[in-house]
Amino acid sequence: ASGDRSAVIVGLMSGTSLDGISAAVVRFREANGTAIHAELIAFTQRPYAANERARLEAAMHDATAREYCRLHADLGDWLGAAARDAMQAAHMTANDIAAIASHGQTIWHEPGHSTWQIGDAARIAEHTGCAVIADFRARDVAVGGQGAPLVPMADTRLFAHDTHWRALQNIGGIGNVTIVPPRHVGTIQAAETVRAFDTGPGVVIIDGVVRRLFPARAFDRDGEIAQRGVALPAVIDELLRAPFFGGVPPKSTGRELFTSDYIEAFIARCRVAGAQDADVVATATAFTAYTIADQYARFVHEPIRDVLLSGGGAKNPALVQAIRTAFRAMPEGFPLKHTLVESFDSVFFDGEAKEAVAFALLAYLHLSGRSGNLPSATGARAARILGALTPAA
Repeated sequence: ASGDRSAVIVGLMSGTSLDGISAAVVRFREANGTAIHAELIAFTQRPYAANERARLEAAMHDATAREYCRLHADLGDWLGAAARDAMQAAHMTANDIAAIASHGQTIWHEPGHSTWQIGDAARIAEHTGCAVIADFRARDVAVGGQGAPLVPMADTRLFAHDTHWRALQNIGGIGNVTIVPPRHVGTIQAAETVRAFDTGPGVVIIDGVVRRLFPARAFDRDGEIAQRGVALPAVIDELLRAPFFGGVPPKSTGRELFTSDYIEAFIARCRVAGAQDADVVATATAFTAYTIADQYARFVHEPIRDVLLSGGGAKNPALVQAIRTAFRAMPEGFPLKHTLVESFDSVFFDGEAKEAVAFALLAYLHLSGRSGNLPSATGARAARILGALTPAA
């Protein structure tokens, strides 16, 4: 679409790691159909209290209709509060904000059939006085897509390199990659060639193991526990044989696969091999890294020159080092063996804000009547405008 456009959107993201709500205040600008420019004005995080996290975690496996109903409303309140905090940090009022984009919390995701995110948009609208766009994934599923990943639109429109292919690897609860062509390819061609898929676990196994073995800790801060342990290659090799890893993209996964039972079985496998507690965390960290390298080896054929890591996992030095090690350990013929692995933060902005910014972009596209899914990434039959709009008043 031609003409100058500018809008400020608040993006809200609550991911599978269940650490809290990320809120990004973003100004989007474009002039006469040029590339969309995103300026991150403010980024705040609202951690979940232990009881809030426990309720969300329980609902992903089993809850009553009453609890789903109450949690949907309560999460709307928490999301609304997170949006207000971000607006305050940006020194903005409802008059400055075009819309709030809320991803909500995924409670169940069944690729090929359905997906369900909760978090009452009406509550967010009442808390903030802003229009809210939510429920982004459902439309892609309805048109035959996986409903995921949706971040590739932002990866393609906002974070492409000018001249070379780039992989953007997010490490939230789940890991996912977008393989982005150089910016000079042009947006239309890029939309047809970009590929994205879930690589497997992000921090979901590491966090699950840490919470089980070290109850006082929510996660392995700075990879400190992993660095004390020794990873078990036999366990890693065995787990890489799981059907998900052999599945051809597009594909997506979630906590439906990496359940508390999976965590228990993971710990048990490590124990059989003689692992101490720190060794189990080290193995979970190395396994996560090797799933990423394994998926690139199997399914990434584009000539990528760099991999930018974002999400909570990118803040774990032990995991980042393990990813570099996993790439270097690939056979000599592996074309990506010497690919540069660095942080998204070093090139753009705080990588933990990236997904919130991505959903803000989907709301920006919604408001201007443009599609938000990339069929080449989700497997959808067609591009569609994503999200449902709840007016400000």
